[in-house]
Amino acid sequence: MEKMHDTYVQLGRGTPGWFTWSTRLLPVGLLAQFLSAGTALFQDGELWGIHAAVGGILAIPALALVGGSLSLSRLRGFGWWSGLVLILYVGQVLLAAGSQPLPLSFHPFNGALLLTASLVLLAKVERRRAQPVIMDADGARLSRGYGD
Repeated sequence: MEKMHDTYVQLGRGTPGWFTWSTRLLPVGLLAQFLSAGTALFQDGELWGIHAAVGGILAIPALALVGGSLSLSRLRGFGWWSGLVLILYVGQVLLAAGSQPLPLSFHPFNGALLLTASLVLLAKVERRRAQPVIMDADGARLSRGYGD
C-alpha cells in the first residue's frame, strides 16, 4: 500500500471553510503588517497604532489554525506548521512588547519567518483542497485519503 501524506486524511470530509480562510487571511494580514510598518516608519508615525491593531487581530487566525489542527483529526497533518506559526506569532508579540532596541531589531526577521511559515501552511492547505475526491455510483463522496 502506498503511503498517503498525512494532510490528505479524510479528503471526502473536506477542509472546513474557516480553516481555509484562516490560512488565506494570515499571509494577507502579515503583508499588511509589513506595509503599515514601512509607511509608519517612513511617512506617518501615527500609523503604528494600525500596525499594532492588525497584529492583535492576527491572533484569531493563528489560534484558529492550531485549534483546528488539534481538534479535527483530518487536519492533524497541519499541526506542525500551525504550531510553528503560533510560536512565531507569540515570539513576534514578545519582541515588540518591550519596545527595547535589541528585541525590536529581531522583529522584522521574525516577521519574515512568520510570513514564510504561513505561506507554506497555505500551500499545504491548498494542495489538500486540490486533491481529487472520488464519487461513488450514487454520487456520494468518497476519498482517496486514508482514515475514511
